[in-house]
Amino acid sequence: MVQSIADRRDQEFVIHEMLSASDLAENETFADFTQKTMDMVLMEARNLAVKEILPTNKEGDQTGCTLENGKVSIPDCFHRIYKLLCEGEWVAMCDDAEYGGQGMPKVLGTAASEFFTGANCAFFMYPALTHGAGKLVEKFGTEAQKKNYLKNLYTGKWAGTMCLTEPEAGSDVGNLSTTAVKNDDGTYTITGNKIFISGGDQDLTENIIHPVLARIEGAPAGTKGISLFLVPKYRVNKDGSIGEFNDVVCTGLEEKMGIHGNATSALAFGSKGNCIGELLGDENKGMKAMFVMMNETRHGVAVQAFALASASYINAVNYAKDRIQGVDLTKIFDSGAKPVAIINHPDVKRQLLTMKAYVDGMRGLLYYSSICFDRAKIAATEAEKDKWSGLIELLTPIIKSYNTDRSFEVCTQGVQIYGGYGFIREYPQEQLLRDCKITSIYEGTNGIQAMDLLGRKLGHKKGKPFMDLLGEMNATIAAAKQIEALVPMAAKVEKSVDKLGEVAMHMGMTAMSENVLHAFAMAHPFLDVCGDVCMGWIELWRAVVAEPKIEGAAKKDVAFYQGQIKTAEFFIHWILPATMGKMEALLSNITAVMEMPDDAFAG
Repeated sequence: MVQSIADRRDQEFVIHEMLSASDLAENETFADFTQKTMDMVLMEARNLAVKEILPTNKEGDQTGCTLENGKVSIPDCFHRIYKLLCEGEWVAMCDDAEYGGQGMPKVLGTAASEFFTGANCAFFMYPALTHGAGKLVEKFGTEAQKKNYLKNLYTGKWAGTMCLTEPEAGSDVGNLSTTAVKNDDGTYTITGNKIFISGGDQDLTENIIHPVLARIEGAPAGTKGISLFLVPKYRVNKDGSIGEFNDVVCTGLEEKMGIHGNATSALAFGSKGNCIGELLGDENKGMKAMFVMMNETRHGVAVQAFALASASYINAVNYAKDRIQGVDLTKIFDSGAKPVAIINHPDVKRQLLTMKAYVDGMRGLLYYSSICFDRAKIAATEAEKDKWSGLIELLTPIIKSYNTDRSFEVCTQGVQIYGGYGFIREYPQEQLLRDCKITSIYEGTNGIQAMDLLGRKLGHKKGKPFMDLLGEMNATIAAAKQIEALVPMAAKVEKSVDKLGEVAMHMGMTAMSENVLHAFAMAHPFLDVCGDVCMGWIELWRAVVAEPKIEGAAKKDVAFYQGQIKTAEFFIHWILPATMGKMEALLSNITAVMEMPDDAFAG
């Protein structure tokens, strides 16, 4: 069964035609990344993903990881592709060349990551988390730490992880029990246990650098007393060479529903009292520092889920075009009618269009949020930088939660299109579904993302980022009103944007009142409607770009542009009305959740 991973034509549409990302090359920071260069980068990423990484996906899933005699082994087929990935300098695509990066815009890095993740999600987690650990060193490390660790991480010579979760604390990180005792030489002795560590141990790299949250003796309770430490599997000498084993032991690997090729580990730090860590950043500022990595990984998880959904969608389209079964519905009583491809059946076509609407919308929103990073980086004024940075902060919980929820639904529909074959491991759809589920759970569950949106991001800077987002939406609506064919869609999106502003004000006020619990009981539905309205905006934006190009387009592009219009029509006329109903319900102050007696639940 031939698999696909991403729609190259649609990537180009979003990057070049919607976002005009090649304009970034007008700034010295991204001067090398013209449209031609971007297209070459995407071609290279796609070739690596399709020709080398994708063939390892099924084998990695079936082989999994093992722990024997204290040694963790990952699928053998991962070693070669990891070497190729590192040789291509793909670990630090968007970072400084001084440390092994390529310096590309984040919007381009996101598109490349879509290829790599769609090809083999479990594999690409190793370099993705390595980059996140490197970013912590880059932002908070001393010059000595940068010298010893950063290039080794950004080139993939060493791997990195993220060590937050503990058996008893779970998502309540402030309740951790891992301790750090300061030594005379300024290092710290680390003692504790961490679980659910993606890539926590492996035989892929010569060293693994663990950013570990721990509490220094005498530090305040809760998150205010947490510090961040660099804890290598093998100690790093002052000259940068690898030293002795650092008492970091893998005590078990999780047997998981998906991402079998990634070694999800339980780690014991200092079980023999001989684990040494270096303070990264300031004492008691560990959670603030770790949020730099968490926000990066939340964006990465949104890409991860979306890439799996994109792959499932493209597989489903190809299957539906090839699978011959049943006659055309209009010829059902014709005894001589021949079977047709299932894409001709109305219900299958509706499912495919639903999948397409979400995949297209998620790609547009993800790439938009990515280019916000680029615009913040090259902003000419502080006000401009604040605008783009504020939009990033606001959109992070939305794209993490909404993308992962909708992507799982898309993957479910991807199984459905295949029918019984979708449930069978011979075909790719069931693995994509299994691999996708974790994305709504790790890096902060989607319920936590909703609480973050309502409790922190909505009112951030007196609500300016939220108003800026509505401003971006209204600019698209104004453009759509200038195109006669799009006026009806523009009107519906405008009503949804206005209603979202009303609902946001209501939810924010309720969250600050005595009804705070009722508000947070509806935080996730509120985030969902925010995501729906964002999708409506992106679909309308796509239509604004596509509609004027239909006349005069090359024959191969006409159907593509027409597809943008019809996808927007479907989402705006079918899905947004349901969203409007949900927003009306949110305005009605739903109290049933918190008024439900605990004993009324079965159990």
